[in-house]
Amino acid sequence: MQNKYIFPLMCILLTVTTISCKMNTKEEATPEKVVENTTEELLDENGIPIILGVQKRKTLETAPYDAWFKNAYKEHTLDTNTISSIKQDLAQTDITVYMGTWCEDSQRETPAFYKILDLAGIDANTVKLITVSEDKDTPDGLEKGINITNVPTII
Repeated sequence: MQNKYIFPLMCILLTVTTISCKMNTKEEATPEKVVENTTEELLDENGIPIILGVQKRKTLETAPYDAWFKNAYKEHTLDTNTISSIKQDLAQTDITVYMGTWCEDSQRETPAFYKILDLAGIDANTVKLITVSEDKDTPDGLEKGINITNVPTII
């Protein structure tokens, strides 16, 4: 990545991470615990299922998640000059997004991130999207070794 693009990209990523959801970290964990092969469904405060694990963007664009996804995507304003200047670097970068469908910051920033990728011409299927619980974990331990404390986290 050329040096003149590293600083703006890092600023964007640090801003997203800094302002992201920090609710219910491991130390503040709720009594609810995700267990593999459970038939119990976790619900957010609005009664919407919390999905966990590897997802496709299409899942977020489908009910019941589409309401916040489509609205945040539409409402986000992009800096087209910056995106044009970094799109080649983005195309050569492996990206993983950790987010929570229950998290307002994730609901705002993840669609905005996909809008950036779309404008840059990056195939959304190249992005690994992992949804986590309020404890920032998944049944398969996809977050292990990453130390996710805020969501969304874009790596």
